[in-house]
Amino acid sequence: MGLRFIKIAVVYLVIGTMLGAWMGSIQTFTYAPVHAHILLLGWVSLAMAGVIYHLYPAASETRLAKAHFWIHNLVLPPFMVVLALFLTGTKAAGPVLGIASVVMIVGLACFMVNVLTNAKPAG
Repeated sequence: MGLRFIKIAVVYLVIGTMLGAWMGSIQTFTYAPVHAHILLLGWVSLAMAGVIYHLYPAASETRLAKAHFWIHNLVLPPFMVVLALFLTGTKAAGPVLGIASVVMIVGLACFMVNVLTNAKPAG
């Protein structure tokens, strides 16, 4: 699972960086929160999870690790689209944004519970 998290993280790194470069090239930064979320929830969080799962392989072999991976990666892309819609004035996106946020928190809670219960020192 560690490598799977790291590989998807670098995809989010490129997407977030491309969005930042595009915003800079047109000098319009409306999507800066989307850019930040993609880089923090996509690149940083998933890369760190990958490193943690690599260091603690017992945690990487659990259903919680799989749930974390799939929830996070199935929610993040639509979450970012809905955030972009909200930022550009589509107020109806607000409730969907709230739901996506809660689902993302559920995925992160899977990670938390997994690390707290299954990441044990070697030996």
